[in-house]
Amino acid sequence: MVSLNTDSVRRLRRALPFVLIVVAGGIILATFSRNRRSETAALTQEHRLPDTLRVATLYSPSSYFLYRDEPMGYDYSLVKQFAEDRGMVLDLTVAPSLHAMVEMLDSGRVDLAAYEVPVTAEYRSKVVPCGPETMSHQVLVQPLKNGRPEITDVTQLVGKDVFVEAHSKYLHRLENLDNELGGGVRIHSVDRDTLITEDLIEMVSDGEIPLTVVDSDIARINRKYYPRLDTSLAVSFPQRARWGVAPGMEWLGDSVNAYFAEETPHKRQAELLKRYFEMSKEAPGVRLDLDLSRGRMSPYDEYFRKYAEKIGWDWRILAAQAYKESNFDTTRVSWAGARGLMQIMPRTARAYGLPADKMTNPEASVAAASRIMADLDRMLARRVADPAERRKFVIAAYNSGIGHVYDAIALAKKYGKDPQLWEGNVESALLMKAKPEYYQDPVCRSGYFRGRETVAYVRGVLSLYEKARHSIKL
Repeated sequence: MVSLNTDSVRRLRRALPFVLIVVAGGIILATFSRNRRSETAALTQEHRLPDTLRVATLYSPSSYFLYRDEPMGYDYSLVKQFAEDRGMVLDLTVAPSLHAMVEMLDSGRVDLAAYEVPVTAEYRSKVVPCGPETMSHQVLVQPLKNGRPEITDVTQLVGKDVFVEAHSKYLHRLENLDNELGGGVRIHSVDRDTLITEDLIEMVSDGEIPLTVVDSDIARINRKYYPRLDTSLAVSFPQRARWGVAPGMEWLGDSVNAYFAEETPHKRQAELLKRYFEMSKEAPGVRLDLDLSRGRMSPYDEYFRKYAEKIGWDWRILAAQAYKESNFDTTRVSWAGARGLMQIMPRTARAYGLPADKMTNPEASVAAASRIMADLDRMLARRVADPAERRKFVIAAYNSGIGHVYDAIALAKKYGKDPQLWEGNVESALLMKAKPEYYQDPVCRSGYFRGRETVAYVRGVLSLYEKARHSIKL
């Protein structure tokens, strides 16, 4: 038994109200905490991620495009991984324009815009930003002189000739900049149907024009192609852009933000940035020492002969394709994941019964490629009657995917070109698919495509085939 003296009793009486307050406070806090957890659980239940995630995006060189009939793109890859990791089915819609995409979001037809929507007052009432943030601006493209850029400040553009696409935002920005500088910038607008921004970059590299202006993301994509160019000088203010959800769907935006804050998605994002913005998209540089004097093209000629005969093709065409695709390197893996001697995409390989562990096997690769070529030939037979001319279309379809060739045929027909001739006709239409006014044309079903590589690919294959035809017996 514990006995308390008089002083102890007085101290206890004085402390009792404080103790009661603490106890009462603890009870209140515990109750609030339980209620808060209940509310959070209720909200989580109320806003559980949907079984199907409805997403809108746009065709573009970085966000979403089809390559060899497979969907690709930085934003597409990110949102696809998000949906898969969270157990959702991805329902993707390609909007015809940024305005249309925002309207789809605002009307509730889609849940998420997986595209770089500018964070501006214009979209504030309809789009709540979320997900990965990008910063872009317009940059000057100029040749390096002794390893350094000659122009390091926009004021040095006075007295210089700058070439940009007619009716473009680059022209508008340069005109504003010229006014800010008090005049003196010699601005030239280039107006050609098939011209795209990348063409002007190449023209600067080749010395055909001195300067141009492009977006920083386009400059980043093309950096690997043109190492002798500088794109470090910004000529506009930076523009923030992010994915977006509609007002009232902030909970979904929070889920997207939380996902990309996790370590694994963050690492994947870095890998995708490298894949889409840093790795070269072109085929390997073709060696100049291919010796045809010995009557052979490669160590794999026996396979080219064997499988070309099965489909009625000249084996030297298959060999020329392999050379352009991989430089006869059976271990090569492209930026897009195409593998082996004939650079077959994984999904295509599965469709043609080529196991993943056989994709680097030279005979298996040639066998699958020959079947692909035969199928493409059959698919194009209704559109291109002449077999010799159709061969060019088939080679193009092998490189780009049949969808883009179908689109080019449709564009050629619509815009007064011969849809059954490749050179100067359908090849020109394929180049048009890099411009929004053409790849958004109703006759196009496969969207954006950078056709320059495919056009060069067809020319390269046919050129090598002609050399081999005159040097090596059938």
